[in-house]
Amino acid sequence: MEYPLLWAVVLVILAIVLLRKSVIIVRQGYEYTVERFGKYQASFSPGFHLIVPFIYRVGHKVNMMERVLDVPSQEVISKDNAVLTVDGVVFFQVLDAAKAAYEVFRLEHAILNLTMTNIRTVLGSMDLDESLSKRDDINARLLSVVDEATTPWGIKVTRIEIKDISPPMDLVEAMARQMKAEREKRATILEAEGTRQSQILRAEGEKQAAVLEADGRKEAAWRDAEARERLAEAEAKATTMVSGAIASGDVQAVNYFVAQKYVEALQAFAHSPNQKTLLLPVEATGVLGALAGITELAKAAGKDTPRPGADSP
Repeated sequence: MEYPLLWAVVLVILAIVLLRKSVIIVRQGYEYTVERFGKYQASFSPGFHLIVPFIYRVGHKVNMMERVLDVPSQEVISKDNAVLTVDGVVFFQVLDAAKAAYEVFRLEHAILNLTMTNIRTVLGSMDLDESLSKRDDINARLLSVVDEATTPWGIKVTRIEIKDISPPMDLVEAMARQMKAEREKRATILEAEGTRQSQILRAEGEKQAAVLEADGRKEAAWRDAEARERLAEAEAKATTMVSGAIASGDVQAVNYFVAQKYVEALQAFAHSPNQKTLLLPVEATGVLGALAGITELAKAAGKDTPRPGADSP
């Protein structure tokens, strides 16, 4: 009775083991490679699968999700012999589980070494200024080279990013001094340009002011000449009238003319800047006589002038 029970227990355990070996459940985001007697046969996608135990077995469990690898820091010598410390990250995804499992050994290690080698190659062909200012170009060149090299491994390198490029401290200080000198140079140039522009504008303003001033003097001179011309015409007319009066024997007109010149002479004497002493009356009789002549002329002119509204003879 004990032996059949023992065999039954052994059979049950064997059945459980066979069932466990036969059922394969692949998780989402993974693919399993299946081998028959050690040779690759197929790849199982996520889900439920059955195999014949001891003949078929799972070879590799391949992660099909996009992954990130940190590229460790390394020293790189640039084209102009500057020593740089560089690190970065690599994003990749397995597209073919069989190639990723059987075409390369230690896939992540291979990707890291390939990326580090190409970082040295790319940065070594660029000088320091290009290395610091052209990150996008460096990333694009690295991506193109590494992705092409890893295509036989069944993976797709989606992105390579340089995280940090660190020059030595003495080189950083030299670059800071150079940048300061460049900024001071630009500031000096801008200040000189501003001074030059202000001087040009000031000269243009002075030129315009001189032109306007000259135009003003020209206009004033023309008006002064016109006024003198009118005054000369008036004086000539007055002289002609006085001459006519003298010719006709009118003594009052002569007295008027002499009195006018006499008063003008006294006015000029009074306005002269030199110290003077004027005692009046100065020939007061002559002045009063001239004024009397002026009064007589005014009366005569009033008699000769017809009144408004009077009838003509």
